[in-house]
Formats: sequence, C-alpha cells, structure tokens
Amino acid sequence: MPRYHGAGLTHVGRVREINEDAILTDPEMGTLWAIADGMGGYGHGDVASDIVTQQLAQIEEDAAPIPGLRSSLLQANQLIQNRSAEPGMSRMGATVVAVMLKNAVAHIAWAGDCRAYLMRQGHLKLLTRDHTVVQDLVEQGLLATKDSENHPDAHIVTRAIGYEHNVEIDALSVPIIPNDLLLLCSDGLAACLGDQEIVSILRRETGEATMCESLVQATLEKGAPDNLSVICIGVRPGPTLVPGPASGTGP
Repeated sequence: MPRYHGAGLTHVGRVREINEDAILTDPEMGTLWAIADGMGGYGHGDVASDIVTQQLAQIEEDAAPIPGLRSSLLQANQLIQNRSAEPGMSRMGATVVAVMLKNAVAHIAWAGDCRAYLMRQGHLKLLTRDHTVVQDLVEQGLLATKDSENHPDAHIVTRAIGYEHNVEIDALSVPIIPNDLLLLCSDGLAACLGDQEIVSILRRETGEATMCESLVQATLEKGAPDNLSVICIGVRPGPTLVPGPASGTGP
C-alpha cells in the first residue's frame, strides 16, 4: 500500500476580517483530510465550518469510507441546524470537501464549491463538481464556461452543510498510484488561480508544505478577496518488503 504525506494551510485573505474556513489535516496517519468554508453571508460561518471539521475528525479509522464521510456530514448538518436555532445565532452553513484514503483509493465527499483535484504525471484533473448556480447554468447550456467566473451569481452555492434540513452529499472513489498528488481547496483559492497557474506551482515545488505556501502566496498576489484554504497530499510508494531467510529443518 502507498504512504501519504500532506500539509494544509488556511489564510484570511486580503479583504475579510475573520477567517471562516477550517481545515482538517492528518499528517501522522495521512488518511483523513478536509476543508470547510463557512458561509459568512449568513453569519457565524466560522462556527459552522468548525462543527463540520470537528465532526469529520470523529470518523473511526476502520469505518467504511463513503458511508462514514456521508454519515459524519449529515450529523454535522443537524448540529449546525440545532446551533442556528439557539438564541443570538442565525442561519449558517459551510461548504466542504473531504477525502479519506484507504487501500490505494481516494474516497471523496463534498457539498458546495470546495474542490478536489488529482495531479498525475504533470496533468491536473478536477474531480469534484461545483454545486453552484453558475455551474448549473453551464451544464444547461445557458452560460459559456469562459463567462462563468465573472457572472454576478458566481458566489451562490446550491448546497451547503447546515443551510437546509436535508442536504445531498456527492461522493466518488478514485484509485491512486505512487507519485499522484491530491489537492483540496476552498473557492477562495480556485476563484483566483486558473488550472495552469496551479499546475505551474505544483510542478515547481517539491514538498507539500511548500506547495501550500506557494499556492496561498500566489492567491494573495491576485488580491485574495475571500478566505482561502489548501491541502496538498502526496502519494508515495509503500515500503519494499524484503523476504527473510528460509526457515525449517534440513534433511
């Protein structure tokens, strides 16, 4: 089995006063990672994103990946609903992308516009589909992809944890091989950096922590109007097993 090594970084950006993103990193086991982006427009977004990552962190190591991720996010959905109903609180939610790595497979669950990418042999592939008004328009043929980033409704998501009583969690499983790189990010990074800019940075840097730092710095140089978060997870070959001396009795 391959080994996983990763790093994560979150930043308030250059405009917002509060960072409503939260990240979950697993540098020791390397199997569970997540980014939650609090919906500040509804208030208390940082509370919602913290609830999401805290709930994900409770997944048992031997849990079935996709059911475990979905169950955890649905529990977070209910907890946020309950918290929103408390005195002094208001409607809130968080978009999320989470990955559980098990048996050389990346199991990914998400709601909203946080993203997961796979970098393989220098090529970047978007694995998730944004749950946004703009993405729906593109898929219906009502909006060109090139016009989507500047659309006035580009920031409106159609799914978020805690925002509705019922939320649908999308999920997929992707086989991974040594030298692959998984990239998770919030929309604060994806909205500022295009695929080619991301690829250029990932090709240039060698360590996951440095990749995260460079991606954040590049986003800050673009103005970073939103909070931004990124996680890079490298897939490395597992240990080589060397057979021991033969045992048993001689003739």
